[in-house]
Amino acid sequence: MERPRRAETGEVAALVRRQTAIQRLQDAKDRAAPASRKSTKAVQAGTRVQPSRLPPEKHPKPGHEARMKLQPRYLAPDYQGSGKLEGMSAIVTGGDSGICRAVAVLFAREGADVAVVYLNEKADAEATRAAVEAEGRRCLLIAGDVRRSAFCERAVRTALKAFGRLDVLVNNAAFQMHAERLEDVTDERMDLTLQTNIGGYMRMARAAVPHFRNGGSIINTGSTTGLNGSRNLLDYSATKGAIHAFTKALALNLVDRGIRVNAVAPGPVWTPLNPADKKAGDVKKFGRDTAFKRVAQPEELSPAYVFLASPVCASYITGIVLPVTGKVGAI
Repeated sequence: MERPRRAETGEVAALVRRQTAIQRLQDAKDRAAPASRKSTKAVQAGTRVQPSRLPPEKHPKPGHEARMKLQPRYLAPDYQGSGKLEGMSAIVTGGDSGICRAVAVLFAREGADVAVVYLNEKADAEATRAAVEAEGRRCLLIAGDVRRSAFCERAVRTALKAFGRLDVLVNNAAFQMHAERLEDVTDERMDLTLQTNIGGYMRMARAAVPHFRNGGSIINTGSTTGLNGSRNLLDYSATKGAIHAFTKALALNLVDRGIRVNAVAPGPVWTPLNPADKKAGDVKKFGRDTAFKRVAQPEELSPAYVFLASPVCASYITGIVLPVTGKVGAI
């Protein structure tokens, strides 16, 4: 074995002394520093302060935004439109409330007419229409069940007749119900969740795709539960994972036709979906496990949909799942 030269031995000894000195210095700083406490204060990083305390609400299915004690914020008053969707038209499912009410508003602010597909929440849908029309664009309301192929075809035909073109489809309609055990997920519940959340997306896309021109796009709403799972949302998490996979597969299938397909994966968002599912006590704590220590408001999600829908922003983006989760390391 070759023995180290005397000079090398001296350098190693000096390095060890430097490391030891650095350690001693840091140890002294650690001893002098006050005990650190993890902050529980909600983080605000936007243009206005968002609510951080939620009321313990509980609502019957399917959930109505008009009945919520704390009204979700969807108007994004500081967002300035710049014609990113000028002259285009879009269909937004589940657009009567929640995330996609906010999406419908910003699509209109960017110059698009919007057809809102909803189940039966008439008052909520009318509020969305009023908000879209306040932006100076047309809004069409179409009530029905995305589990039915005939309805999906009719919704697309109705939008085309009203607007003369179709450029964007946003799939968002969903059913969610918690379960403590897998045994609690009955066949009826499983079928309802699967056929609404992934079946409805596929049916709406199948109806819309033949009418897209080059530059059209589909945006699917996924979820953090599709990325990380959720112990109490077994069937719902499964559908959200399927939506992410469907997004990537359909993107590959349609790219040669100039049609982009992407998804947004939200974290906890204050929408009617949650107080219509969770226990009131759980609603009060909703979103506190994020890095922001609060739930998001719909207006904090909607710009992501504008970005993915706009040909001037995302013409070279397809097949992605964009996490807007309030957490670090979402993917």
